[in-house]
Amino acid sequence: MAELKRLSESRDLTRIERIGAHSHIRGLGLDSSLEARDASEGMVGQLPARRAAGLILQLIRQGKIAGRAVLLAGQPGTGKTALAMGIAKSLGAETPFASVAASELFSLDLSKTEALTQAFRRAIGVRIKEEAEIIEGEVVEISIDRPASASGAGGSSATPSGVVVAGKTGRLTLKTTDMETVYELGGKMIEALGKEKVQSGDVVALDKASGKVTKLGRSIGRSRDYDAVGPHTRTQGFLALFTGDTGEIRAEVREQIDTKVAEWREEGKADIVPGVLFIDEVHMLDIECFSFLNRALENAMAPILVIATNRGITSIRGTSYRSPHGIPPDFLDRLLIIMTQPYTEDDIRKILDIRCDEEDVEMSVDAKVLLTKIGVETSLRYAIHLITSAALACQKRKGKVVEMEDISRVYQLFLDVKRSTQYLMEYQSQYMFNEVPGEADGDDAMQP
Repeated sequence: MAELKRLSESRDLTRIERIGAHSHIRGLGLDSSLEARDASEGMVGQLPARRAAGLILQLIRQGKIAGRAVLLAGQPGTGKTALAMGIAKSLGAETPFASVAASELFSLDLSKTEALTQAFRRAIGVRIKEEAEIIEGEVVEISIDRPASASGAGGSSATPSGVVVAGKTGRLTLKTTDMETVYELGGKMIEALGKEKVQSGDVVALDKASGKVTKLGRSIGRSRDYDAVGPHTRTQGFLALFTGDTGEIRAEVREQIDTKVAEWREEGKADIVPGVLFIDEVHMLDIECFSFLNRALENAMAPILVIATNRGITSIRGTSYRSPHGIPPDFLDRLLIIMTQPYTEDDIRKILDIRCDEEDVEMSVDAKVLLTKIGVETSLRYAIHLITSAALACQKRKGKVVEMEDISRVYQLFLDVKRSTQYLMEYQSQYMFNEVPGEADGDDAMQP
C-alpha cells in the first residue's frame, strides 16, 4: 500500500513539473483550409495572426521558404511565444525546431557569432535513410545450442532468470497476429539478445543486416499487430549538424561534417531538412548580430528564422540610431511581419478556462468572472499566476473548489505592476536612488 502511495505521489510531482507557461499549446488551432478556429489546440483569439502563421507553416512543410525570416511583433502578453510554440507543435518531429533567447547569445564562453552559428546548425537536420529488413513480433521461446566442448553435449540452455546467454547457435520463435515463425540465430544475434536481456513475452524488433535488437515492450497475454518480415525504408532520425555545449567549434571540423553530409546526399543516404530557429527578445541583439543574420540567411542550407519582439520604435543595440522594434531597416526589409493584438475580455476568459484545466484547478463560475476582470484590468499573465496561488489558498481552508474569496485573498497578497508602481510613487522618497523627475531631493537621491 505504501508503495502505491509513493507511486501516486511520484506521478503527481511529474505532472506539476510538466506544467509550463505554454504547456497547453498543442498546435495553431487551424482547420483543413488553414482558417483559425476561435479556440482550438490551446490557442485562443489572434485569428489573423494564426492564419498568417498557418500559411508560413504550410510553406515550411513544402520547403519553399528556406532562408526566409518571420517577425512576430506585438505588445507584451499578446501570444507571440505561444504562436511560435504552436508552429513548433504543428511541425512535429519531422522538422527540426531550435529555440533561443537573444540574451543567451551574450556569453563569456562563446562569441556572439559562434553562438548564432551553433543555433543555426541546431535548426538544420539530416534525415538519414537506409534499407533494412526488420523482423518484429512477440518472443515465444528462445533456445541456445551450446557447443559440445563447452557443455559436454549439445542442447538448449538459458540463465535461471530466463535471460538469454551468448552461445554459438540457437533458435528464436516469434509470434505475430497471423503466424508463429522460428528463426535460426547466429552468435552475433544471440549476443545482442543477451545484451538487451530479451526473454519470453518481450516484443522485439530485429535488424537482420546489422544484428541490432530493440526491445519494444512486453506482451499482455496476446500477440500484437506487428509485421513478421518487412523490407522497408526507415528514417533513423535527425542528425543535428551541431549539438552539445563544447565551446567554440573550429571551421575545419564543420567543413569535414559538411563534406560528409554532402557525400551522403549524393549517395542518396541522407536528405537535408532545413528546420526552424526561433529567437525570442530579438531586440536584445546588437548591430553585429543583425549583420551576421543578414549574411547567414543567404546560405543555401539556412533554416527558417522566426523572431519575436515586444518593442516599439527604439534604439538599435550598439548604435545611437532608432528603428522600428530596434531592428536595422535592411534586416526589417527581409522579414514577413505578423502583428499580434491585445486579447479581448472573452479571449482572456477562454484562456483562463484552458489554464485551469491544464493546472487541474476547479474554479467556480463567480471566481472565473472575477479572475477575468482582474486579467482585463491588470494583465493576462498576472491573472494566470493567480490560478495556482488561489488553488493553494483554497487548500489552506480545506476547500475543493476555488471561490471568489480565494481570488480576493491572493489578489491582496500579490501586487500587479500597476499597484506596485503606484506604491513606489507614493513612497518613493523612502527608497534609495530615486530617479523620479522633480522628487530627487533627498540625500540618497542619484544625481543625473
